[in-house]
Formats: sequence, structure tokens, C-alpha cells
Amino acid sequence: MTDADERRVSKALQGLEFPADKADLIRYAEDGEADPRTLRALRALPEGAYQDSGEVERCVPQRPEQAPGR
Repeated sequence: MTDADERRVSKALQGLEFPADKADLIRYAEDGEADPRTLRALRALPEGAYQDSGEVERCVPQRPEQAPGR
């Protein structure tokens, strides 16, 4: 994930209360009308609960556009 991707993910999740699971992250970003690239990155996350946006950023694959099934 690039620095620009990290900024997009961080911005899309501003205001979200943590901990949150993958579905919560995606729903929040969709409700906030996040761009398709940000949503693709969030959909590439492993299932699970995330404690903060920093953990989300660390867990997004380096190339989410190439993640299987995305």
C-alpha cells in the first residue's frame, strides 16, 4: 500500500469508533462515499476485528488491486 493509499484509508475511516470488524469498516467507508480504490483496499483486508485505523493501514495488502477475489 502506498502512502497515498494509507491517507485515503485513514481519511475514509475518520470518525469511526473502534474496535470495528471488516464489515463495519467497509460499510462506514461506503456510507462516506469513499472512492473505489479505497473500498478495494478495505475489501482486501483479512477478516477480523481492528483496534484502530493504524492497524487497518498495516493490514491492507501492498497491492490490494491484485488480491485474489477482489
